[in-house]
Amino acid sequence: MIYDEYGSVLLRFAARLLGGDWIRAEDVLQEAAIRAWRHVGLLEGQDEGLRPWLFTVVRNLVIDDRRARLIRPVTACSVDSVVIPIGDDIERTLTRHIVNDALDDLTPQQRQVLHHMYFLGHSVAEAAEALGIAQGTVKSRTYYAMRALKTALNNRGIYS
Repeated sequence: MIYDEYGSVLLRFAARLLGGDWIRAEDVLQEAAIRAWRHVGLLEGQDEGLRPWLFTVVRNLVIDDRRARLIRPVTACSVDSVVIPIGDDIERTLTRHIVNDALDDLTPQQRQVLHHMYFLGHSVAEAAEALGIAQGTVKSRTYYAMRALKTALNNRGIYS
């Protein structure tokens, strides 16, 4: 009802008070409608008193807005100049993909020993026990697996 009957007139009034700022005028009009809705019990049956009350509310909201802007002035800043730091995991994801692809070039035994030594963090003795091989074998497989991985990554342009 308020928007239908008084919306356009109140919007023009608010825009005029705000120096032609239609966006802020729409905000003021919306706030005035909310306040009218909150005071619906007071305003019922007062069609002749509703219009002046709405204009007073709009005027007071504009005054409040002006005072608030004097206390906290709005600083204009271009959206293009705003830098929002965000975590970018693309580099890490691509590296992980390339390393996984390079691991496919290794033999199953080499992948298995690297898994125990680097991914699970086992010592040579723990890896040897888990794999059921001698500690010397774990050391040599780890050495050759790392050389093969380095070559595979070098072939992919990652490791030089």
